[in-house]
Amino acid sequence: MTRTFGWLAAILLVCAAPAQAHPAPFSYLDFRVGPSQLTVSIVVHVLDVAHDLQVSEKILGAQETLQPHAPAVVALLRGRIRLAANGRELTSGVWSMPQAIPDRQALKVDVTYPLDAPLGVLSLSTHLFPYDPVHQTFVNVYEGDALMQQAILTKDRQHLEYFAGTRQGTLAVIRKFLPSGIHHILIGPDHLLFLIGLLLLGGSMRQLVLVVSAFTVAHSVTLSLAALNLVSPPAWIVEPAIALSIVYVGADNLTVRDGRDVRAWIAFGFGLIHGFGFANVLREMDLPARALGWSLFSFNLGVEVGQLAVVLAVASALAVVRARSEVAARRLAVAGSVVVIAAGAFWFIERVFVDGA
Repeated sequence: MTRTFGWLAAILLVCAAPAQAHPAPFSYLDFRVGPSQLTVSIVVHVLDVAHDLQVSEKILGAQETLQPHAPAVVALLRGRIRLAANGRELTSGVWSMPQAIPDRQALKVDVTYPLDAPLGVLSLSTHLFPYDPVHQTFVNVYEGDALMQQAILTKDRQHLEYFAGTRQGTLAVIRKFLPSGIHHILIGPDHLLFLIGLLLLGGSMRQLVLVVSAFTVAHSVTLSLAALNLVSPPAWIVEPAIALSIVYVGADNLTVRDGRDVRAWIAFGFGLIHGFGFANVLREMDLPARALGWSLFSFNLGVEVGQLAVVLAVASALAVVRARSEVAARRLAVAGSVVVIAAGAFWFIERVFVDGA
């Protein structure tokens, strides 16, 4: 038994030796944010640089033989790293000459960019070595000596945004997420159709405000819970449920009779489901951990602004029709409810049997 384990260990060591000798496909970008400048330290493996420059890695691995190729190394890296500060591309960086790090088989280059104003948001786009499909770039962002954010960039993720912990950073968060919320609600026909379905029967201004407010409160709660990863139901449940909520609203419009108006309760109940739908979109936007509250608030505010614009337009148009002819208003409510049911049913079938297939 001892001899068996000995042979097994020997085989594993032989197999492991080539794996250990093969360099890991990693690069490193360290950003240090100062009051008036941004410093970037770039560490790359000589194997990757040698491949792209078509030179021997032994030449690049020693400082004395690296020097003639230093401008080419800088030009290669400069062309593959794009940076922007506060929305303006950084082009006036001071690049150091590459330094060989023999024990790591790596090269190091430092770049310093002057900043015209305190940093609000830093945007990075890079794919350092496209020839290697599994190459990874590790990114660290420091403010002073404090590590504030880490990320791994790959072939499938080549962009990163960092929001500084300053007033400018907070404003940058708002400028990004508020328009995103408006955009999302305006291109989200299912959310809008749900609301329009609730408005088709009309009512007093107080009733309509109550309906919209109930929907707002409900989806704000679940949006926050999901974005904070406290409650995260899967999309294959949420999206069909949103479609069913639309069907329900249309059917309720056709079957409702004179009596108590329960649309606010419908808006609140199904608004909880719609909030998870908003969160699925928000989660894909890489929420900044340091400004999570501001990003949630800004996105949600954007949703409300877009939602309010649509509600005012639809409610005003329905009010005009109702003022001219009650009969026409009732017919419009019936026809609109049928369209709402049909659209909701279509989306439900699509999301269960097509997207979920």
